[in-house]
Amino acid sequence: QVQLVESGGGLVQAGGSLRLSCAASGSIFSLYAMGWYRQGPGKQRELVATITSGDSTNYADSVKGRFTISRDNAKNTVYLQMNSLKPEDTDVYYCNIHFVVAGTGYWGQGTQVTVSS
Repeated sequence: QVQLVESGGGLVQAGGSLRLSCAASGSIFSLYAMGWYRQGPGKQRELVATITSGDSTNYADSVKGRFTISRDNAKNTVYLQMNSLKPEDTDVYYCNIHFVVAGTGYWGQGTQVTVSS
């Protein structure tokens, strides 16, 4: 079993910044990808950014150039630095970990990000 604990969400004005963190604990296998997804009311959960164990990254077009994903393997933690935030970035952000070999994954409980105009 794996537990994901997210932190760093909150309320910020448009143009501001937030940094999300997600720490994984439990049965962590060596090869895994981590990522951030977001979901608003009545919408499907969508990818924001992912990072592999080899530090390859992938971003949604809507956040490229504004968000940066990074990871600290020693701490089993992934970060999402969000700059130049827009009101349309308002959503619940979820952390995900995916184990490549086992093909299993887990979700965090979500953290609210609200950007005011």
